[in-house]
This record gives sequence, structure tokens and C-alpha cells, in this order.
Amino acid sequence: MLALNQPTNRTGKQIVLHVDMDSFFASVEVREKPELKGLPVVVGSDPKGGKGRGVVSTCSYEARKYGIHSAMPVSQAYKLCPDAAFVPVNMKLYAQVSGNVMEIMKVFAEKFQQYSVDEAFLVPGPEIKSFEEAAIIGLRIKDEILKQERITCSVGVGPNKLIAKIGSKFQKPDGLTVIRPEDVQEFLYPLNVSKIPGIGGKTTEALKLMGITKVEELANCDVQRLSERFGKMGLWMKQVSHGLDFSEVKEWEEAVKSISRSGTFAEDTNDPVKIAGFLELLAESVHRALLRDGFLFKIVTLRVRYEDFSTYTRSKTIPVCTSDIFVIKRVSMQLLAEFIGKQKIRLVGVGVSRLRERDTRQTKITDF
Repeated sequence: MLALNQPTNRTGKQIVLHVDMDSFFASVEVREKPELKGLPVVVGSDPKGGKGRGVVSTCSYEARKYGIHSAMPVSQAYKLCPDAAFVPVNMKLYAQVSGNVMEIMKVFAEKFQQYSVDEAFLVPGPEIKSFEEAAIIGLRIKDEILKQERITCSVGVGPNKLIAKIGSKFQKPDGLTVIRPEDVQEFLYPLNVSKIPGIGGKTTEALKLMGITKVEELANCDVQRLSERFGKMGLWMKQVSHGLDFSEVKEWEEAVKSISRSGTFAEDTNDPVKIAGFLELLAESVHRALLRDGFLFKIVTLRVRYEDFSTYTRSKTIPVCTSDIFVIKRVSMQLLAEFIGKQKIRLVGVGVSRLRERDTRQTKITDF
């Protein structure tokens, strides 16, 4: 469901998207085991007939109707719904799907920040000048994730990370909510204070004792009163109750291991010209990211997914580190030759790895 008012250009104003996978682990399990579709699915420890000592990692929306939720003792979940499908955690699989999902999002991002295994913030490129255009980006992300990974997500679009994150949870599952700056107060004020990320159960109860249950009541509360009760957190709560958040969207400060881009064709194809042209566009996107972040690479990797969803990767190490776009295109085309003509292709992707920071002695390779 899309919540949009009249289009308003916000040129020069920040637009942030928050993408949150829907019941991520459970959705991946249902994708892998279609017989689970429509059933209450609980991912976590073995309930052992109600005597298990572990906890619920996550559960499907069908299971939530029984009152089951994340971090609940699995024994309690079993009592609430003994007929649920209890499946063990498969973190290796979830990490693989998470990586694929994050790569899909990066195609649409000028700035990108993975927030957890199943959610991320992104700022679209400068060509996106309105919240209406950002909504289209949100729909494209949802469509690509559904096409490539066969799971759904929800997207929030707002003027900052706080509003975008609240928005992504507003119409779950499979939702899209857009909140423009002029609509922030109208959107936030009716919500329970527990909807604000960072206000947990204990703080919610403490606020309730002060007569505060809605965001509007929090916004109208005297800041001195909040500070006396909560210290510095009181100042923060006053700020976020007005929808203010000045944190930036940026990558965690850790080594970047690779840069890659992938995309799904509108229809499966074996047309070599169409495939090669699409691969060139992806290579150009990878190259722009390399230049933006100041990296050289030494390995080019191609990813191909056929119409039957079988997926293959091929890599080639080049002699010297470079950032030459022609190397990316040439090597990826060489690797692609193996896959042309066998069956129709659904998805292609290209990436570079073994990165190092650029220096003044950057080398370009044109012959190998």
C-alpha cells in the first residue's frame, strides 16, 4: 500500500529510504520449503514438545497471530501453537540471501548503510529530486528483491533515517510508506511512543507512569521534566518526538571487500546482444562506485542465474591492480561467453574484489 500526497519537489533536501525484510528468516525458509506457505512458521531452537530451553529467532506473520514473537522462549511458543512448523536456524543461508539483497539495494543508492542482516538505509542519487520519484525507487527495490530472491520487504521513505525506519514498519508486510517533511507531525503524533526506535519496553512503561503514551504527548511534555526523569535520553526523546534526526547514512567503518552490481531481466532471455548490453551498464555502475570510493581492484567476478534459478559465478584475477572500466567490461564479457546459448538467462551480475585504496601510481591495463 502506498501513502502519497501531492508531489512536492524537494531539490536539495535529503531523502532517505529504509528497507526492512518481512519476517526475514521465516520468509527464506518458506521460499526453500514451499509446503510451509500459509502455515505458522517458527525459526529457532527445537521446542522438544514444549520442554525446549532455547528462544524464537523469528516467526512468520501467521505465527504472530498466535502471540508468538522474537526472543520468546520456544517452550512458550510451542504452548501457544503446538501445530506450528518449528525449523532450525540456518544462518549460512540467511547470510547468503542477505548479501544478495544488499547488493540489489546498492544499485539504487548513492549512499548505503547496512543496518542489520535484514535492513538497510540508502540515499538515492541526485537525479531523484522528489519524494514521488523516491517512491518509485522503493517500488523498484521491492520488485527486484521479489524477482531475484522471491521474498518481500517493506520500504519507508522520509526526510531522515528516523522517519524512514518508522515508515518501513507502518504497513508491513510488503508495504511502502512515504512521509514528506511537511507530513512528519501528522504521521508521528498519533503513534504510540513504543513505535520510536530506541524507546523500549521499560522506557515505555516509565513514560506511561508520567501520563505519556502517544508521540504527541511526548512532544508536548516539558523538556525539563523529561531530563529530570531520563537524563540525556530525555533530550533525545524530545528531539525525536518532533521527527528530528541528524544522523547520516554511511557505511560502517570497516574494510570494503568487494563492489558488485546485478540485475534481473524483465523477461528471461538468450539474446547475446541484450545480455552484453545489460552487463556493460552494470560494469559502468561498478566503475562509478570504484571511483567514488577511491579503490583499485584485482579480481573481476561474473554471476549468472538461468531461468531455472540455477546460479553460477566465475572469476578472473588480473596481473596488476587497476580501476580501468575497460578491464571490467572485457573480463566480464570473456567470462560471460561460457554461459551464452545454453538456456535463457534470468539475472547477470558483475563485481570486483581484492580491493585496495588508490594511490598516485594507479596502473591501467589494456592488454592481457
